[in-house]
Amino acid sequence: MWVSTIRSASYRYLFKNSNQFIRPKSVSSVAQLSPYFSDSSSDEQNGNTQMKNSTNNIVEVNSYWVTEMLNSLKEEPENALLFFRQLKESGFKHDVQTYMAMVRTFCYWGMDMKLDSLFLEVINCGKKDLGFEASDLFEELVEGLNAEGPNSLVRALDALLKAYASLRMFDEAIDVLFKTKRCGFGLSVLSCNYLMNRLVECGKVDMAVAVYKQLKRIAVKPNVYTYGIVIKALCRKGNLEEAVTVFEEMEKAGETPNEFTYSTYIEGLCSYGRSDLAYDVLRAWKGANVPLNVYAYTAVIRGFVNEKRLQEAEIVLLDMEEQELIPDAFSYGAIIHGYCDIGNITKALDFHDKMEARGIKSNCVIVSSILQCLCKNGKACYVVDQFKSFMKQGIFLDEVAYNVVIDALCKLGRFEEAVELLDEMKDKKMTLDIVHYTTFINGYCLHGKILDALELFEEMKEKGLKPDVITYNVLAGGFSRNGLVKEALHLLDHMKGQGLTPTTVTHNVIIEGLCVGGYAEEAEAFFSSLEYKSVENYAAMVNGYCELGKTKDAYELFVRLSKQGILIRRNSRLKLLSSLCLEGEYGKAIKLFEIVLTLGDDTCKIMYSKLIACLSSAGDMKRARWVFDNMVWRGLTPDVVIYTMMLNGYCKVNHLQEAVILFDDMKERGISPDVITYTVMLDGHSKNLKRDRSSSDTRRNGGERKDTWWNNEEKIDPSTFWSEMKEMELKADVICYTVLIDSHCKSDNIDDAIRLFTEMIDRGLEPDSVTYTALICGYCKQGHVEMAKDLVNEMWSKGIQPDSHTISALHHGIIKAKKVHLRHNNNSGKTEVIRSS
Repeated sequence: MWVSTIRSASYRYLFKNSNQFIRPKSVSSVAQLSPYFSDSSSDEQNGNTQMKNSTNNIVEVNSYWVTEMLNSLKEEPENALLFFRQLKESGFKHDVQTYMAMVRTFCYWGMDMKLDSLFLEVINCGKKDLGFEASDLFEELVEGLNAEGPNSLVRALDALLKAYASLRMFDEAIDVLFKTKRCGFGLSVLSCNYLMNRLVECGKVDMAVAVYKQLKRIAVKPNVYTYGIVIKALCRKGNLEEAVTVFEEMEKAGETPNEFTYSTYIEGLCSYGRSDLAYDVLRAWKGANVPLNVYAYTAVIRGFVNEKRLQEAEIVLLDMEEQELIPDAFSYGAIIHGYCDIGNITKALDFHDKMEARGIKSNCVIVSSILQCLCKNGKACYVVDQFKSFMKQGIFLDEVAYNVVIDALCKLGRFEEAVELLDEMKDKKMTLDIVHYTTFINGYCLHGKILDALELFEEMKEKGLKPDVITYNVLAGGFSRNGLVKEALHLLDHMKGQGLTPTTVTHNVIIEGLCVGGYAEEAEAFFSSLEYKSVENYAAMVNGYCELGKTKDAYELFVRLSKQGILIRRNSRLKLLSSLCLEGEYGKAIKLFEIVLTLGDDTCKIMYSKLIACLSSAGDMKRARWVFDNMVWRGLTPDVVIYTMMLNGYCKVNHLQEAVILFDDMKERGISPDVITYTVMLDGHSKNLKRDRSSSDTRRNGGERKDTWWNNEEKIDPSTFWSEMKEMELKADVICYTVLIDSHCKSDNIDDAIRLFTEMIDRGLEPDSVTYTALICGYCKQGHVEMAKDLVNEMWSKGIQPDSHTISALHHGIIKAKKVHLRHNNNSGKTEVIRSS
């Protein structure tokens, strides 16, 4: 009791005698000082603050007094910090000395987070706000170390280095590291590790390796994590041999690699695009009983996914389970994300089901990826259903997931449901941001509800959310699609008034929006009005012409630009190419392709694929082969899809010899044919077999033989391809079975056709109308009309609608059977009435 009385008396004396500063031993409560912060003013020149005490006397507080007060509060760090902050809020300008007092207190108590925050404040504010810089604080710290010896202030230097590193001020961080050493003090290896790791993550790999090499010179002993970080850095550089050398350095230093080190090496290999090597290393180490955890396997899975090698990623997942390591949500999530990224939603959902079946709980990141994939694939209805399914499963759904489903509902025009979801978000205290409002505005614009879009736009502003360029772009696009040119231009002026500059994208959405809406003249007028036209604006005009069906104008604009050496963006070139191919302008499509090559772009695989697909479909195999050979010459490897399109083209024009040569070339390049490839070859050779038989029948009936090139070819039995498929363990699909059944029926091998039909059903494959029709034709050809009728009835019972071709085949079969029957009766001298069906 008497102690607090003395303390109170000391403060009263202090503030009554403002020219005499007494250093109190302690402060019982910062609340004792609160009356003095009620009315204050600051002197900017000397940094002092004048405050009134309880007797209304003016008290002058300067740096010396504050430093003494903070030092006296060293045993009460929270009170010291509160006092420090209250003074700052009252207008007092802290200097190096007062900050140093707080640094000493935080170091004394090991309050690392507070220390980090303090240094970040100093660095961010800088000389302009504080009157001094972090470098001044560094000098003060070094002086303190020299005076007091290597005590807890070393912790402060560590914190300063980490603060610089966290702000990506790497030169300053490294300066702290080496200046400290020159002053005779060493920083902890933990802070050095933090610096190196930040350098690696920010792509400054060479700098990280350089820091590592300097550590040993300044007597900082690396630990196992230091080595791990260096290994990761060297792998990212592609210096794999050097990375292995670091393992040897570890051994010499007496450090045993742990799971972190091994996993880091594997992760580094994957980040360099060598996931195959990483997997080899992983298996070798596992065989040598090296400690490896789930993280190492997940790193390899993620590596394969990044390289679009999803089958290999699946193999690693299976291997992981065989090693009795339980995959987690990150392992499955990587594969799910990979399949979503390539648009294979079926596989993504399949893996999600497997994950859930194993009791691994999904998360909002994974489900958002699935929902976004569904939306991109144009399956908005499925997005809504899947969202509800995830919700029933109890998976936490965040703002991103809600925004995806709201976007889907808006695209479907189901705005009432979308609003309900928005209200649900509010009830769950979720933060509605500009993205959610922009999504709604976009939905209204897509459905021509411009007034609703404007109303929501105003509501967003009323709620204090400032529309960004994307919001304005969405609204400008909506105006344009509905022909509201004046309103779109007014919106651009409004944007500028809000301090936002319309971008190239803004101009492009107006151009393309007007074209989508069918306002060709308005689009051309707006395009002409642009003072500066970028390449992107020209690309938008090309896209617009394609949307309007004015492919000729789009092509002419492209050619005009190319003569000036301007090449529009790849997506626009692909759009123009597709439009030309759809209209059968193959000559212009090839010319476009040649221009792109001339201007120095090797073109993407998609362009080659589109050209080959169109030319092959049109039977123009000479040009298709030229494009194919050009692709190979430029070092691009055709995939199974491109090979299959070429093979299909050759088979369509009966150039089977070229097809077989190309088929062999495909296998020699290590590209495995798939079911579709074999189906194409089976179909082509089956039809050729039929032509041969037709030709033989013609010759037997006295017809003249015509020598065609395919008469002189070496014939391949279609069953050869069927046998290859079985050897490769490829499962035939409905189309493949249908081709074979049709082939056997036309070759009068009805028993083989029936066997394949039965085998197909036994495998769980449902025949479609084409399959049934092929077998019905076969039955009718053999005179088995009743069996053909039974098949038609079976089709009806399964809900498969027989088409005109099916009915026609049955009708001709019945008529043929009647003629044969009547002929037989006439020969026997009897007359019978045949029942009509």
